[in-house]
Amino acid sequence: MLKSQKLDLLFGLYIFCIAASEMMGIKTFSLVSFSWLHLNASVAILLLPIVFSINDVIVEVYGKEQARSLVRAGLAVVFLTIVFAAIATSLPPSARFRPTENAYDQIFKSSIRISAASLTAFAVAEITDILVFIKIRQRLGKKALWLRNNVSNFVSQFADTAIFISLAFYSFSHTFGNNISFLLSLIVPYWLLKCSMSVIETPFVYWGVNWLRNTDK
Repeated sequence: MLKSQKLDLLFGLYIFCIAASEMMGIKTFSLVSFSWLHLNASVAILLLPIVFSINDVIVEVYGKEQARSLVRAGLAVVFLTIVFAAIATSLPPSARFRPTENAYDQIFKSSIRISAASLTAFAVAEITDILVFIKIRQRLGKKALWLRNNVSNFVSQFADTAIFISLAFYSFSHTFGNNISFLLSLIVPYWLLKCSMSVIETPFVYWGVNWLRNTDK
């Protein structure tokens, strides 16, 4: 397989993860339920670490400009998904579809605040991931890919988690202290879970870099 074909495949996987996270990430599932400890997570947790790992693979092989192009494409997908969801859910249903209209709207009609929070967090996190990865690479060279991958992921995933949860769930009807306590109770465990996923996926980053470099031409 040619290098350009492999890059196209990675782009496709990246866009799939972004689109699926945006459209299906509203569902949460139980991770831990023991005594007083109840930890839930969005199904997007299964895809988001892949997004950041692909960023690192692209930077490692092609450089930051190609990675930034990938990020711009991802941002466009999120923005257009939000716009189209707003249009699709506002159109009047046909007689045959009317019985399922409420369910359709409930699934796909995200609030403006949640959608804006998602887009903002994604933009900041993706740019942060690339910058941190590049800075560490400038210091260490091409060695310790595992360190560059995980440190950049940890930092960017924290930015993504903190920004999204803060924008989406900050309540102006509660005190600042109450908000901080509540938000941290969501941010910290969710961020630690994302970090764990990043560590688990580290071997796939090495595989991705080697796979992308080994081409027919």
